[in-house]
Amino acid sequence: MAAPVPSSRKSRFYTTAVLLIVFAIDLNTFLCSAADTDKEKEIAFQAILQRMEQKVLALRDEFERVYQFRCDTNTLDQCGRNNYNDCYSSYPDAKCATGDEFFEVQCENGETCPASWDIKRTKVTIPDSLALGPDGNPTDPEIIESVCYTRLSDPFLLDNYEDDENFWSQYGLPASWTYFGAHNGMFRMLPASREECYGYDPRRRPWFVAASSGPKDLVLVLDTSGSMNDYGRLDLLKEAAITVIETLSVADKVAIVTFSTDASVLNGQNMLIRATKENKDKLID
Repeated sequence: MAAPVPSSRKSRFYTTAVLLIVFAIDLNTFLCSAADTDKEKEIAFQAILQRMEQKVLALRDEFERVYQFRCDTNTLDQCGRNNYNDCYSSYPDAKCATGDEFFEVQCENGETCPASWDIKRTKVTIPDSLALGPDGNPTDPEIIESVCYTRLSDPFLLDNYEDDENFWSQYGLPASWTYFGAHNGMFRMLPASREECYGYDPRRRPWFVAASSGPKDLVLVLDTSGSMNDYGRLDLLKEAAITVIETLSVADKVAIVTFSTDASVLNGQNMLIRATKENKDKLID
């Protein structure tokens, strides 16, 4: 569930940050365990959706609150060495996740291994193109500002996670992940976990783009004439098109038109198609 900052509040929070609470529900398990009758199941499920919507709105309000302290001297002074990233940091309360919580593939022969994470810490990630300082630290003042003011939200995020743990345990499910993605590429997440170093850019993720721009119909018109082979322009064109396609969500529709001597619609689809994972994979291939 994603919630962009409402237009009525963008004047005060013009970073146009995107907030996301990610949750995983085995719907069949929930419906079987939560209630006996169809009516009770529906009421219980609607209550969960309402709770999650309230959680997202509360999260939005919290980041609007801490944004007001971005220029405060204490915010900046207390920021240094008080943030954790997914590359160099050692998490003080790290533990091995269980099989139903979180996995990552890092073992030999490609097998899936349990990840290490810290449910008492948030982590910060920035794209590698912005990690220009020593030890991968940012040098852009705006990125540094975003890292520092969002750190003030940690107590709220930790309380929220503990509340989620208590709530979801009744259904035998782990607590939800909580994300914050800013317009400049800064990303804060709870729980903290080790993944790829500086390889994540929230601005290129479907959840960020969907919350920022809403559903859209997109037509990419690509020049594939012979001149595009000069100076590697065709490869750059493909890379740009793939980047755009990867940001689309199922709320979007897309078509690709290529032209040289004649124009044609890629994959022979003479209409906009839903941007499902399957359709996006076909377009990229």
